[in-house]
Amino acid sequence: MQKKRVLFLCTGNSARSQMAEGLLRSFAGKEYEVFSAGTHPIPVRVEAVGVMGEIGIDISDHFSKSVDRFIHEPFDYVVTVCDSAKESCPVFHGARGTLHWSIKDPVGVGGTEAFRNARNELERRIRAFLAGTPEGIKDSTS
Repeated sequence: MQKKRVLFLCTGNSARSQMAEGLLRSFAGKEYEVFSAGTHPIPVRVEAVGVMGEIGIDISDHFSKSVDRFIHEPFDYVVTVCDSAKESCPVFHGARGTLHWSIKDPVGVGGTEAFRNARNELERRIRAFLAGTPEGIKDSTS
């Protein structure tokens, strides 16, 4: 069985998309190849690494990547996790599905609790996505 390919996108590829990558890989790495990227990548936030470690998922070896690196690759799903990335994301013509989950930016809010909240919301959405429920597959802004 060929693994499904998922790309998570946000602006900086420093927190939300990195946490989403770690979560999906942890929950379903045998069924999914998981990647993350940003429209304007910056280094991975230590807070994101810390809150993921709290739930036993190590993303300390993750690094930020540009969306340009993946533009010609095939994906089953491309998931934007911030509104800015949704607006500036290139079109992935080969993607079977494009999803948008509007997750509040923990960097903009600041503090560890904001990163926990983003992680928890991503976990909820990813579990729903894996279960095939509408909550996980529809645009959260609709």
